[in-house]
Amino acid sequence: MGWVDSPRIENWLEDILFIEAVLQERDTRPDRVFSSALGRARDTADYMSRKLGLGSARHTQQLNEINYGSLSEKPKKWVTAHYPLHKKDPDFVYPHGESFRQMQSRSVAFLQDIALQHGSETILCVVHAGVIRGLLSHFLHLDFAAQLKRRISHRYIGILDFSEATCTAYDEWGEPSGFVADGVVTLPQHVV
Repeated sequence: MGWVDSPRIENWLEDILFIEAVLQERDTRPDRVFSSALGRARDTADYMSRKLGLGSARHTQQLNEINYGSLSEKPKKWVTAHYPLHKKDPDFVYPHGESFRQMQSRSVAFLQDIALQHGSETILCVVHAGVIRGLLSHFLHLDFAAQLKRRISHRYIGILDFSEATCTAYDEWGEPSGFVADGVVTLPQHVV
């Protein structure tokens, strides 16, 4: 959980090849690759960046998953049993860590900065499910607490279009997120 550098998942390469195929099918070639500083995202970003001939990916803690602090190495079931606000209250601050809302604020700020700096480019961001939930809740104006457990696949590709630092449209390629599967969002989504 969180900032612990867990190993890659079993089907890591198959998931990456799936993402590559979807990007090729959609004739989309990223100009830059950014990722979380955590190894599981960093490895994927570096692989994709090399494959695209873009050199090194940029890694930043601003895109890291939530920092569960002293609970990072605890099993999820244990955390759920001992911390009833876990994945229920986005403002609950984990001991020696942060809240989901704090994670959301840092990742939203980063994405808005990237949109301002690289507005005409296609950017690939390799991030974690919690970050995706936070970004979509913010940019699509959804209640964050209701989205904290929404399913995000390793084969998810979210497309956020920006004008300046404002998200204007959202779409998904690849495997649908729980936002779409559960009917919270219809695609394509135009944001006002």
